[in-house]
Amino acid sequence: MKQPDMIRVWDPLIRIFHWLLAASFAVAWYTQEANYELHLQAGYTIIGLVCFRIFWGLIGPTHARFTDFVTGPRRVLDYTKSLLRQQASRHLGHNPAGGMMVLLLLLGLTVVTISGIALDGAENWSGPLAEMELYRHKQNILDIHVWSTNTLLILIPLHILGVIHASIAYRENLIKAMINGNKRV
Repeated sequence: MKQPDMIRVWDPLIRIFHWLLAASFAVAWYTQEANYELHLQAGYTIIGLVCFRIFWGLIGPTHARFTDFVTGPRRVLDYTKSLLRQQASRHLGHNPAGGMMVLLLLLGLTVVTISGIALDGAENWSGPLAEMELYRHKQNILDIHVWSTNTLLILIPLHILGVIHASIAYRENLIKAMINGNKRV
């Protein structure tokens, strides 16, 4: 139940998306060598979730929409500078740095999953790209897949550190908000 000084910021679909995405990436990363079939299924789940998020970012409720939190690079830089000076303003939805992180994570997840699907076609002649003779580019595809995975392994901890920092700076539990959807007004 919502407290009177709280407002629903994250709708149920965003919250489910967020935690399913985190779990799917963890499964994909953990099973990369151990269980190829589960690794593939986690990857397909991720690309499906990314497609949903793009759709929901266009038509979803206010704080789910890209128009609510995607800003230009200048605003992200200004926000980041104010953050370092401990003068950053609180945002009900994503702050400019958080909005940029959402875009970077979605882009990284798109690259890693599409390269994974291409790699499956190149190595195993299976999946939706099996007929494209990708075996000729197998090493390049593998390099892109590994590079994008490693990039995500840098972005994800930065995202978590940003959440922790904002939780401390604004004295609100953002992890709890991503579970129950509510933030302080």
